[in-house]
Amino acid sequence: MNIHEHQAKELLRRYQVAVPDGEACFTIDGAVAAATRMGFPCVVKAQIHAGGRGKAGGVKVVRDVGEAEATARALLGKPLVTHQTGPQGRVVRRLLVERACQIARELYLGMVVDRATNRATMMASTEGGIEIEEVAARTPEKIMRETIDPAIGLASYQARRLAFGLGLAKEQVPKAVGFMTALARCFVESDCSLAEINPLVVTGDGGLLALDAKIGFDDNGLFRHPDLRELRDPSEEDPREQEAAKHELSYIALDGNIGCMVNGAGLAMATMDIVKSAGGTPANFLDVGGGATAEKVAAAFRILLSDAAVRAIFINIFGGILRCDVLAEGVLQAAREVGLTIPLVVRMEGTNVDEGKTILASSGLDIITASDMLDGARKAVAAARRRP
Repeated sequence: MNIHEHQAKELLRRYQVAVPDGEACFTIDGAVAAATRMGFPCVVKAQIHAGGRGKAGGVKVVRDVGEAEATARALLGKPLVTHQTGPQGRVVRRLLVERACQIARELYLGMVVDRATNRATMMASTEGGIEIEEVAARTPEKIMRETIDPAIGLASYQARRLAFGLGLAKEQVPKAVGFMTALARCFVESDCSLAEINPLVVTGDGGLLALDAKIGFDDNGLFRHPDLRELRDPSEEDPREQEAAKHELSYIALDGNIGCMVNGAGLAMATMDIVKSAGGTPANFLDVGGGATAEKVAAAFRILLSDAAVRAIFINIFGGILRCDVLAEGVLQAAREVGLTIPLVVRMEGTNVDEGKTILASSGLDIITASDMLDGARKAVAAARRRP
């Protein structure tokens, strides 16, 4: 789960991480009033779950009431298109109005779970204000890393090493150590999957300030944080992903035209790969899980059909815990409810496979069966290409 910048900063403030004074606003009048309270000049920032807002015109310095009103009017209720939103953009429904500060330097500080070490890792770079992916591609030597021992947390010597690597002055190092230690506590205690401060700025008076903040949480840990769950903004999420979450389905929308339904994350990844190798493009990642019921399968099928870009559906199931006859019943239930009009390719093996195939064959629906994964992928791609 991702949250907005203003929410991330409120969370950081709880851990004594220094952030600018700011106020979230949902109306033009509210933004003007907040800007007046902050004092001019101040900064008005569009709040969407995407990066690149500054380059897209979503971050503006305003110098008086007139500029504050004009900026709020230009942003609120309008789509903001960045390199991360796609051409459709994201509608701006809230703003963050912040007190301006003097910026002496821009740095980068972030935390992720490093899959190579299976530990939380803090990263820092002197290249602040730039996408960290660009830094990693062009100058990877400028990214410093410290792997955190879960038994002791971020050690002071690790924070000092990062601080000196950032070229901070001697008197700034204690501030940096406190800043990093607080960020690490926030990351671990809140079950974060990402905590990124870009830029981390050195202010004109030598202080450190999180000028921007991006935080994402591990969904599997949210049951421990009911207060954090309340920060979810459904308007920033794909409606299909929201519907999938209601049924405990793992669904991620992609930009292809082959809808995929699979049981098991590993098989789902392999299915997407084999669709690509057959010359097609998957429209989604959809894992119905090992213990799916007919109702759950039907819900998954409806989600696939709700995507207007889907030209064919490829169901690839290995029946272990999820029996093939249960899958077949769920597929038929959903197909009859929605009125199936696009090609459906089914490949299944495993528990009760003969019963499942019999159910599908006697359904009266035009279902294409496949002998194996590659055969299914090729048939799905061919069927999609025949669609107008």
